[in-house]
Amino acid sequence: MARLKFGIFLAPVHAPGVKPAVAFEQDLQLIEHLDALDYDEAWFGEHHSAGSEIYASPEILIAAAAQRTRRIKLGTGVTSISYHNPLWVADRMVMLDHLTRGRTLFGVGPGSLPTDSAMIGLNPTETRELLEENLDIILRLFRGETVNAKTRTHELVDARLQMAPYSDPLFDIAVAAVASPTGARLAGTHGLGLLSIGATLSADGFDALAHHWNVMEERAAAAGTTVDRSGWRLVGPFHLAETEEQARREVAYGIEHWFRYFQKVAAFPQMAVSGDNLNEMIDFINNAGIGVIGTADQARAQVQRLVDQAGGFGTMLLMGHDWADPTATKRSFEIFARDVAPHFQGQYAPTVEAARLASEGRERHSRAQLDAVAHMTEKYEKERAQ
Repeated sequence: MARLKFGIFLAPVHAPGVKPAVAFEQDLQLIEHLDALDYDEAWFGEHHSAGSEIYASPEILIAAAAQRTRRIKLGTGVTSISYHNPLWVADRMVMLDHLTRGRTLFGVGPGSLPTDSAMIGLNPTETRELLEENLDIILRLFRGETVNAKTRTHELVDARLQMAPYSDPLFDIAVAAVASPTGARLAGTHGLGLLSIGATLSADGFDALAHHWNVMEERAAAAGTTVDRSGWRLVGPFHLAETEEQARREVAYGIEHWFRYFQKVAAFPQMAVSGDNLNEMIDFINNAGIGVIGTADQARAQVQRLVDQAGGFGTMLLMGHDWADPTATKRSFEIFARDVAPHFQGQYAPTVEAARLASEGRERHSRAQLDAVAHMTEKYEKERAQ
């Protein structure tokens, strides 16, 4: 199996009333922590309403995180390109590519919250239509073309980028998908990656994983592009501890707000979660198969389940959340990095096999060591006698 990458997808979902400056600092400290733990990627969302998903600009978070980290790649998860002038979106991404020295990733989508688009006079149907138009313009700009185009929100006249991207080939670009085939269709048409944000948050989403890849291959064949499973990213929630009982205790800190946000606040029915009390919420995560609140063993089984259902993908992104307090959250990521990731990166078996072989040969090698000591002792005694 190809090496699976791991990272975080931070919308984020913070409880309203928390001081934003403190929340931002804790999130950035978490990204520093993940960089030290050798995680591969961190993705930041864009939202403008509803009080919990408080990143207005993933690009600003990337610029801040880039100054605190060394190797982790940093992505927009996602830039709601339907809201913006596509020229400025492309220009900012190229600038970030230079600022991060090639660590930038570009995720695109129409925008998930209708309360966002309503404030600029757009409805969800219009944002999805604009996604396709604006993505085509942005890709042409990245290729160095001069673009003349008019959408329902913007007009470009002899528009071109003043800088070439830092990365060659261009940084990874992924289209967001929840349950519908829209994202997979666009990704296949343009030969881009797929970011399956709600892949595990409903049975329909889980069951649709293999279908999404079929859509990508079908559209790629029709458009004459190519797609690669290494560019497919799945997002799912985890919280790990040494025991399942400990993990359940720790998520009592904040899981209820996360559930209530998607049940009662965000008009985002694709994120279908159920549960009326703490135990029901935890059981829903575990029993519905959408994620894990438990141990490394359970997490390994969940990742393998996703690999099997999807038929293979490139990156597993752990959904960022405030289910537990910051200390327990950092510990959860440590457990995942130490005891889950190696099983999917070819790093578990070699050390285990080396230990097995050493154990099996220990008695033989111990005798050889003792024989060597006896030999050298005898040799020394003979030298003294001479």
